[in-house]
Amino acid sequence: MNAPTELRLRRQSKLLEVAFSDTERYQLPFEFLRVHSPSAEVKGHGPGQETLVLGKQTVDVVAIEPVGQYAIRLSFDDGHDTGLYSWKYLRELGQSQHLLWQRYLARVAAATR
Repeated sequence: MNAPTELRLRRQSKLLEVAFSDTERYQLPFEFLRVHSPSAEVKGHGPGQETLVLGKQTVDVVAIEPVGQYAIRLSFDDGHDTGLYSWKYLRELGQSQHLLWQRYLARVAAATR
């Protein structure tokens, strides 16, 4: 998987801009990245073990660290820093952002009824 051509933290707007080419550019909100962390804490260790992460509307990314040639680690101000966001996963998040966000909101609504 090709690395992004650009990664930019937009702290005021709470976005991570990711560009993979001239035509693929995504703006991923910090809250979206936090609740879709690829960490075992959020994803679990297998299907059906996902954790619904709530209350992250104001979360900030405090650091971004490269991991080899294939990923980044995001450190959030709530102490979460165990997810490795591979280039492939960042592309998937960007391409499926609307669908993933709608599913997340539906899960939140169902859990808070």
